[in-house]
Amino acid sequence: MKSKLLFTVTILLIAFSGVWSCRRAGSWLVTENSPAHADALLMLTGSIPDRVLQTADLYNDGLADRLLIVQEGMGAYKRLEARGVKFIGDTEQAKNALTALGVPADSITVLPGDALSTLSEAIITRKYLTGNHAIDTLMIVTSATHTRRASMIFRTAFRKKDIPVCVITVPSEYSGFEPAKWWRRKEDIQKVLSEYVKIASFVFIEKKWLN
Repeated sequence: MKSKLLFTVTILLIAFSGVWSCRRAGSWLVTENSPAHADALLMLTGSIPDRVLQTADLYNDGLADRLLIVQEGMGAYKRLEARGVKFIGDTEQAKNALTALGVPADSITVLPGDALSTLSEAIITRKYLTGNHAIDTLMIVTSATHTRRASMIFRTAFRKKDIPVCVITVPSEYSGFEPAKWWRRKEDIQKVLSEYVKIASFVFIEKKWLN
């Protein structure tokens, strides 16, 4: 009788722990440092509207005087361009939107490179900062669910090269993500599951590429 009771209690505790962990899964992905003045803002590419809006707010609030954006990888779009098809890439769209929201064009620096991932953005940014010692505090702006992974990647990238840069992550208030209720919307479920897969990929595979 006692063994059955112990077994039942153990199963209930495991189930409770699992449910609690799942409920916290969304909150764990969102990391936020108290915004303070930084030497530069870095807006990560990907989801344009929410990141542009948050970046413009931070700049206009006086939290930084410089803004960095890494040039996105255009991939197959270059083939269209070679055939005379005109289009505006995400990087240019972001820059145009930022200037429309009050960020001076001369405050925006686009770092050359064909970034295809957060990892490549970190490597390109690291290379730029190696020759720009005036920047030792970098405020990274990205979508809410992306902040944990972005923080991990950038801090690891800088640490591997002994670059003394303080990384501050700011989740966009415009992402529409509710960490405490992430399982209620299909879009949020997809984002959360995708981020955990990508974090695992970074920890077990991609981290080794950061030399």
